[in-house]
Amino acid sequence: MKRVKAACICQTLHFMLKEDVEQSYAVKLVNDEVESYKKSLERHNTKHKIVEETVQPDGSVIIKIIKQYNQSPVGEYLN
Repeated sequence: MKRVKAACICQTLHFMLKEDVEQSYAVKLVNDEVESYKKSLERHNTKHKIVEETVQPDGSVIIKIIKQYNQSPVGEYLN
């Protein structure tokens, strides 16, 4: 029999600008979406660690994150 002792998922997320709106408004929408994503992690009690958050020249945002996979224990992944 096997059991998951610890599990996390590593993701690189690119929050891209909408193309059909003005640049400054598109950047605001991206920033709002990033904040909403972070709040949803907290709201769902998902253990996570943002490794890197980079604003691109066009205003889009790339986040590298390690987060809890389902409800599995995270072990030492987030240390």
